[in-house]
Parts: sequence; structure tokens; C-alpha cells
Amino acid sequence: MAKKILIVDDERDIIDLLKFNLEKEGYETLIALDGEQALDLALNEKIDLVLLDIMLPGKDGREVLRELRQNSATRFLPIIFLTAKDSEMDEVIGLELGADDYIVKPISILKLLTRIKTVLRKSTGLSEENTLQFGDLEIDPQNYTVKQKDIVLEFTKKEFDILCYLAQRSGRVVSRETLLNQIWGQDVIVIDRTIDVHIRKIREKLGPKDMLRIETIKGVGYRFKGD
Repeated sequence: MAKKILIVDDERDIIDLLKFNLEKEGYETLIALDGEQALDLALNEKIDLVLLDIMLPGKDGREVLRELRQNSATRFLPIIFLTAKDSEMDEVIGLELGADDYIVKPISILKLLTRIKTVLRKSTGLSEENTLQFGDLEIDPQNYTVKQKDIVLEFTKKEFDILCYLAQRSGRVVSRETLLNQIWGQDVIVIDRTIDVHIRKIREKLGPKDMLRIETIKGVGYRFKGD
């Protein structure tokens, strides 16, 4: 079955360009011209990935992303930002909000298609091993859930993927390069600050006790401490 991609943009020429090239690659497409329409389609259609412009009428792309990440039905929906904003801070903000990738206009179709394949592969490629248990901390790779004493903790998809990847390799040092390549893909350029932001957020959500499980190995990477 063809993957269905939601294109969210208010520029008709960009929509036509993306729609033509995506459908030529075998994807199905849906179109939204503003934030409200994007939310409606994402919540009521079976979408596999969203291409989301930041500058939109009404609700902008950041607000759309924020609402999708807050909804349990779309919390882990793969989302790629498409934007004319190219500052480092814009990228950090977009990724911190939970975007899976960030592509600056003008769009390279070849690069975009490669990024889409990478994000879709990452979204379905998480190991489906049994639930991981570390004291009161429970990580379930199949259901994308993290619990402490049966209390569910809220993580973005990228945060969950990082935590799960480290936990599955408990006791082993994982280099920053390995972590970036495994979570974002080798063909995606991610600035150093991005991984720092995600690790900080993960630790904050784990709280005073379990945040200590993620050790920073200076100059190398990170290690997850089991019991």
C-alpha cells in the first residue's frame, strides 16, 4: 500500500511541485493550505508523514506541530518542516518542538525524497523487543511508552527513540556520531546542539532519580546505566 503524505503549504507552485514529484515516486498525497485544515486531515485521515511549512495563514507550522505532538493519535506522526527560515535557532526550535527533520527552501527534490525515505524508515524501524525495566522505569518499544511507577511520561518521538536506543544498549557507551546517525540517519545534517537539547529534555522528563541513568561521557557520547 502506498504511503500517504500530507503536504501543508499555502504556495500553489510549491504544492504542485511536491505533489507531482511525490506521486511520481509512488506516494499518495493530500493537500492542506492552512494550519486548521492540516490538523483536520492529520487527525481524520491515515497519514504516514507530513511536510509542514512554518509560515501559514492562521495557525503557523510550529503551532500545528505542537498540537499534533500533544495529541495521542498523532504524537509520533513523522513530520518534516519545510521553510524559508534558515537560521540555526529556527532549526533548533523546530527540532526541539518535535519535528523529525528540517529542510530549507528552495527545495531540492532529490534531497527531499531521500529525507522522506529516511524518516519513514526510522518511524517503522524501532526494535520491537520486550519491555525494558529498570527499577521503577519501564520503556515499551512496541507501544512507545515510558512509565515510572505506572505513571506515563510524555516524550516526543525523537526523545523516545534516543532514550530507547540508549536503554537497549545499557552499560555501553554510544558515541554522539552513532546516536545521530542511528536516530536521524547518515544523510541528514544535524547540528551539535540538537542532540544536547534532546538529551537535556529527556533528563528533565525522567526526573531527579532516573535522569542520572543517562551519563555524559565527555568527548565521546552517552551511556545508559541500568540497575
